[in-house]
Amino acid sequence: MEGIGGDGTSLSLPLSQWGHDAWRIYQYYLDKTTPYTAYRWIGTLIIVAIYCLRVYYVQGFYIISYGLGIYLLNLLIGFLSPLVDPEVEVSDGPLLPTKGSDEFKPFIRRLPEFKFWYSMTKAFCIAFFMTFFSVFDVPVFWPILLCYWIVLFFLTMRRQIAHMIKYKYIPFSFGKQKYSGKNASTSSSGSTGD
Repeated sequence: MEGIGGDGTSLSLPLSQWGHDAWRIYQYYLDKTTPYTAYRWIGTLIIVAIYCLRVYYVQGFYIISYGLGIYLLNLLIGFLSPLVDPEVEVSDGPLLPTKGSDEFKPFIRRLPEFKFWYSMTKAFCIAFFMTFFSVFDVPVFWPILLCYWIVLFFLTMRRQIAHMIKYKYIPFSFGKQKYSGKNASTSSSGSTGD
């Protein structure tokens, strides 16, 4: 009897070690993709196109697409929202400036770009995998789901844009701001007089 229990633990240890090693390799390559933002998003767009072709080809799985759309809307709201919502929390950390005289503080997202990309890509992969099982193909009238999702999207985005306007923040930055020193401004003004 002792030999049987010992064999079970000896089998689970290599299996556990193999799983841990596979996870480390996966995490290593995932971390290597971090600086390649454009390539990551191109890869995700390819996955989205494959998923859309699959749903179009099968003419089904609309409920999965609807659930995926709701999840993506939730991710988008997290991506567009500040880490500390001035409406809900009072924090000692960085806050969004509310007046023109306030000091500039960088916009920190509640959901960073990498996690947004990773969650979105993972969601499309899971949804694609689910399209191979007929149990998830619930018969629904898809135009109603599409209309309901569009209404939900516009109501949610209107609320988010109103929040942005109220607290005066823009969730996008287009690179690092560049400031010119005194020498650059005086040399440019001096050269225009010649």
